[in-house]
Amino acid sequence: MNAPEPNRGPGLGPWQVLSSAVAALLGVQSQRNRERDFRHGRPLPFVVAGLVLTLLFILAVFGVVQLVLHLAGTGN
Repeated sequence: MNAPEPNRGPGLGPWQVLSSAVAALLGVQSQRNRERDFRHGRPLPFVVAGLVLTLLFILAVFGVVQLVLHLAGTGN
């Protein structure tokens, strides 16, 4: 049997998860918000937000590189 999960209190809203994930991605997460995330947040929304933001970052870098190569005249 699974042990009951401890009471975590109210969950975090989507904007709080997104802002925490962006702050963590940039390395500027405050101690207070990090503690709030660990106390009230569930891991899955943070994992999903981190994966989506990482994918968006990779696509943005790829797009900028493609644009620069196109403007330089070396792209196909």
